[in-house]
Amino acid sequence: MTGETEPRPKRTILEPDEVHVWVASLNQHEEEIAAFRALLNADELVRADRFTFAKGRRQFTVARGLLRMLLGQYLDTDPTQIEFNYNSYGKPGLAGDRAEQGLQFNLSHSGELVLYALAHGREVGIDVETIRPDFAADAIAARFFAPAERDALKALDPNVRIQAFFDCWTRKEAFIKARGKGLSIGLDTFEVSVDPASRAALLVTHDDPDEATRWALHALAPGPGYAGALAVAGGADCRVEVKTWSDRSHF
Repeated sequence: MTGETEPRPKRTILEPDEVHVWVASLNQHEEEIAAFRALLNADELVRADRFTFAKGRRQFTVARGLLRMLLGQYLDTDPTQIEFNYNSYGKPGLAGDRAEQGLQFNLSHSGELVLYALAHGREVGIDVETIRPDFAADAIAARFFAPAERDALKALDPNVRIQAFFDCWTRKEAFIKARGKGLSIGLDTFEVSVDPASRAALLVTHDDPDEATRWALHALAPGPGYAGALAVAGGADCRVEVKTWSDRSHF
């Protein structure tokens, strides 16, 4: 980590009609891990050290440290001074004076990837999942998906069904995370597009039909073996820019 007298990285500009998605590997060198750990506050250090295995500590440290670094660049502030709050369902947000700047964010990690979504003045939710060919997709879909989604999955060629399941799953998770109400929103109370060849879309929201018009879904391709999705409030007119964090120049 550079000394305190050295300048922070150049501020990252986020326009009102943009959503930035950052993709990063959690498998970082010891130097990066130490630098990320130095950004964490006391509570985060305790949470990191609760992990029994080194892999869990590393992944939490990198994911949380990089979140602070990214937010610091967008807010043009010291990452160590950023404070968070959480709603009753656990969704994180900015606390204190920074909350008034309107920057919204969300993150998700799976395997060795972490994804972040950032926007101004509009809620966002993001999800990434590792595609597992041996996953009990049919059983999970039968239990949690809406009937129309289950039927759409069954109608697909078996060769694309696993990809379609994870595309559907990430789209549903991204929407739930964007709304910030956790699993109090039943996965079968709304429907998303399923076919990998079709555009990502929120099709129906049974609890409130008008809710579907408030949101846009975007399919993401985080990397080989992963599925991802982004949900954006009022996002039909926004531009999604995907960026990759992969170098040490930020330290």
